Amino acid sequence: MTVPGLPMAVPSRDLPTRVRIHEVGARDGLQNEQATVPTEVKAEIIRRLADAGLTTIEATSFVHPKWVPQLADAERLFPLVRDLPVALPVLVPNERGLDRALALGARRVAVFASATESFAKANLNRTVDEALAMFEPVVSRAKSEDVHVRGYLSMCFGDPWEGAVPIPQVVKVCKALLDMGCDELSLGDTIGVATPGHVVSLLAALDEAGVPVSALGVHFHDTYGQALANTLAALQQGVTTVDASAGGLGGCPYAKSATGNLATEDLVWMLRGLGIDTGIDLGRLVATSAWMATHLGRPSPSRTVRALSHEDTEEH
Repeated sequence: MTVPGLPMAVPSRDLPTRVRIHEVGARDGLQNEQATVPTEVKAEIIRRLADAGLTTIEATSFVHPKWVPQLADAERLFPLVRDLPVALPVLVPNERGLDRALALGARRVAVFASATESFAKANLNRTVDEALAMFEPVVSRAKSEDVHVRGYLSMCFGDPWEGAVPIPQVVKVCKALLDMGCDELSLGDTIGVATPGHVVSLLAALDEAGVPVSALGVHFHDTYGQALANTLAALQQGVTTVDASAGGLGGCPYAKSATGNLATEDLVWMLRGLGIDTGIDLGRLVATSAWMATHLGRPSPSRTVRALSHEDTEEH
């Protein structure tokens, strides 16, 4: 239930005063749905998220429909939302995907790399080095068109086939993505196995390697209930960009042990309590996720959505 004045804001000196939330629900969340969500519903989700104050909303992915059929409508969806006054990044796996995105006026794109050989093979059917070689002309051309490029790096904290991932291995791929021209990197805990100490160690290693914290975002999954704790650890190290998914939707179609993303509402609740500004209207965001849950036919996994929209009252 909603109680005025809660959560009480108690700022901390070792935390940033503002955090940018990179909303991934409309892409990373919906691509994992078994049923295909209608294009107009996707567009409405994005419009509602923008109305709630999200300034960066990942819209879709220009991948081949064979691989991600839930996002086969990218050419129809993007024109419906491209005039919104927010950043609308789109995923592009290769030069063909970049061509499609640029033809529709996309000004922010993302490539999706892996820190491990096993996931690179499962996700891209390439080695890590082959995948980087594939992305190089994509990033180079995007930068020549003055398009912002984000580099996603999966399996930064653990891999379902290889287990622990050595920190130097992650740093090496991060450096390669930045060296080829990526403007920012998103460090992905794809299967949700990270813990706060691991987060601190990776960020320290990246700092020692000359990777500026201002170029980093974090992307945590909540498989073991660690996403918020890991986010707080990252914030304490100076990270100010956090990926999250409205309603906690999402996972990874190529790593079956990957469960939902950190819920945007749960993140906003924590940040509010820490006195950190996000510019997001939590009430509108919760209403959006509750509305989205009705279209998906199940309650939102977000604890904050359930608490503020009274979904739990129907279960007791």
